[in-house]
Amino acid sequence: MLRELVKPILFLFGIGYLAATLLIVVDGLRFLKRRSKALVVWPGRKPPHYGVGLALGVILGVVVFVELVFLRRPLTQVFGEGMMFLYYAYAVPLSRRIGRGFYEDGIWAESGFIPYANIGGISWREGEEPTLVVVSRMRKLARRLVVPGRHYAAARRLLRDRIAAHDIHFSGTGLNLETHDEREDV
Repeated sequence: MLRELVKPILFLFGIGYLAATLLIVVDGLRFLKRRSKALVVWPGRKPPHYGVGLALGVILGVVVFVELVFLRRPLTQVFGEGMMFLYYAYAVPLSRRIGRGFYEDGIWAESGFIPYANIGGISWREGEEPTLVVVSRMRKLARRLVVPGRHYAAARRLLRDRIAAHDIHFSGTGLNLETHDEREDV
């Protein structure tokens, strides 16, 4: 009875992990297309418990191998574990290779790319590492970009230049008194 309950749950997990893996693969393809337009970029940060995720990927790889080769289970019964294996062993390391930072046409934050034209607001959070908070004009969604200290000055200068060139503008996002210089927002 327990075995019959676990099968559909693992299948649903497989669908979720497949979706997450596909999103990372799409981001990876977008990055390959955009990387020649990089201005100031750095590799993605390691997610919390990165080593545990990699170890889980290896363990899941062994489990899938044993189930397919020795237990001769059909692919449909190994789908959930297989998708989890792909996610932890391949997709998460791939996501770290996507260069975070500034490109000719936008900013690649920790959770995705935002074109300059879609930026409705920016703010710096000073802490251990400076963090740029970018607010999307379209979805009213904030995204974070942790900027390594060695790139902080270049990032501020680049944002200031993009605002001066009107690639980023904040009009329509508050009081517009025509006396405010948007470059000061950086």
